[in-house]
Amino acid sequence: MTTLSETYRDHPLHLQHIVPLDFASFRAVPDSHEWPRSASSSHGLRTNGDVSIPTIDLADPDAGVLIGNACETWGVFHLTNHGVPMSLMERAEGEAGRLFNLPMRRKLKALRAPDGAAGYGLPRITPFFSKYMWHEGFTIMGPPVDHASQLWPSNYKPFCDVMEEYQTKMKALSERIINLIFNFLKIHDAGTMTWLHSAGAGESSASSTALQLNCYPPCPDPTRVMGLAPHTDTFLLTILHQNRTCGLQIFKDGVGWVPVAPVAGALVVNVGDLFHILSNGMFPNVLHRVVVDPTRRRLSLAYFYGPPPEFCVFPYCKSLKDPPQYRPVVVKDYVRLKAKNLDNALSMIKI
Repeated sequence: MTTLSETYRDHPLHLQHIVPLDFASFRAVPDSHEWPRSASSSHGLRTNGDVSIPTIDLADPDAGVLIGNACETWGVFHLTNHGVPMSLMERAEGEAGRLFNLPMRRKLKALRAPDGAAGYGLPRITPFFSKYMWHEGFTIMGPPVDHASQLWPSNYKPFCDVMEEYQTKMKALSERIINLIFNFLKIHDAGTMTWLHSAGAGESSASSTALQLNCYPPCPDPTRVMGLAPHTDTFLLTILHQNRTCGLQIFKDGVGWVPVAPVAGALVVNVGDLFHILSNGMFPNVLHRVVVDPTRRRLSLAYFYGPPPEFCVFPYCKSLKDPPQYRPVVVKDYVRLKAKNLDNALSMIKI
């Protein structure tokens, strides 16, 4: 049985695309991280702060319909009353902050391996861009003890305990949301849903999951850098906790870049490529990016959820009048395809 981390082994990265900049030692933006100013107005459209993504109360009796409609019209929404304790989110954010506060020499002890998927390093999308991003991250797949013990040889348990509890809560929430979306799409096929609820947060035999801790340090000239370059997420959905610093933006056709300001207690949920495929193109796999702040560090925790690596995802068509837009694809094969073709993976399986 292939694990999610194993799917990345066929596409190793060079160390130059893994090791982050020691941001604290730079008073000016180095050329390696200086993006063209036109990058801040991607697609030729300015940022539009006059519109906002939907906010949905999970306790609303109509939450399933509201979530389905938000997935169809936006591909992203805020979720309140989601059942994840605020205290846990604050503890997880605190542990992420403790990690990124470490000296660079200590963080490098947990550096992601060239053919690995977990550990400290730059975003895996780094090789697709000519400039580096103003970002450092830490990826967790299952129990984080191996890397955490390198960071805190005698004090890694608090980090591991919080991150494992956070993953457990996020996995349960992901499955709840997906069940609501399946009901919205009228997908009740047992074969499609067998992988839901089939194992715990760290077990490789069930869903493909990952927790990404992101840090965007303050920048002396934020107009010249990019925190995270425009991209779509690979799996079914992503659940994001962001601290009080703004930075996330999503792109909506006909509108432009829309800032996603943090909402107290809310989580951001966005559709990924696999749900776009499964919905036969009904749900947009939302393009998003992150800009940085001149004085405040931004932290976020992104939880990715998808079917097992061996599972075959195929478009669900409501009728014969609605032919499939994509050919079926095994999750691990799509992950590998996107690892080599960031922007063109979907078009390569389009019918």
